[in-house]
Amino acid sequence: MIIVPLKEGENIERALKKFKRKFEKTGVIRELRSRQAFVKPSVRRREEIKKAQYVQKMQENEE
Repeated sequence: MIIVPLKEGENIERALKKFKRKFEKTGVIRELRSRQAFVKPSVRRREEIKKAQYVQKMQENEE
């Protein structure tokens, strides 16, 4: 359960923003979206490799 402590006189919008940030960090929405459709392990691994290649290429271009 996510708990957002409020200080005296704190704005409700700021508290809501803190809650949303904490909720996003838990990764619940990301996990729900990934579970909507089954992805074969080989396809998932292929996507991870493509992402790693992309990141490595971007890092090489920075240097």
